[in-house]
Amino acid sequence: MSLSTNLILLAGTPSNSAGAYLQPVSITSIGAGNTTLLQNAKTVPAGVYLWPQQASNVTIEINQYTGTANAWATLIANNVGGTFLSDGFNVRANAVTGTQSIVLWTSNGGNAVVGTYNAS
Repeated sequence: MSLSTNLILLAGTPSNSAGAYLQPVSITSIGAGNTTLLQNAKTVPAGVYLWPQQASNVTIEINQYTGTANAWATLIANNVGGTFLSDGFNVRANAVTGTQSIVLWTSNGGNAVVGTYNAS
């Protein structure tokens, strides 16, 4: 994950390959929280994310802290895609039913990129 978009990238590279702009971030074992507690929901690591529209029973929620209690509210509804920012603390993935997993896409921060500048 990178909080910066100033990266050296290779044009025309597929996602999640050397020099590619996008890399996947998987969030697994997402359970349900409630309006004030995180419970089994999972925080989303800090970063900027794309979430393609997909059939999932997960909502992306933001904590609108009231000064005395957490107040989780839906930012992106289930089965809908979108773009969002996370500070790593106040944004969570929350399961509508059961235990879920999702894949988000973020800018390549250099993780698992080998041979970016090798001649082809």
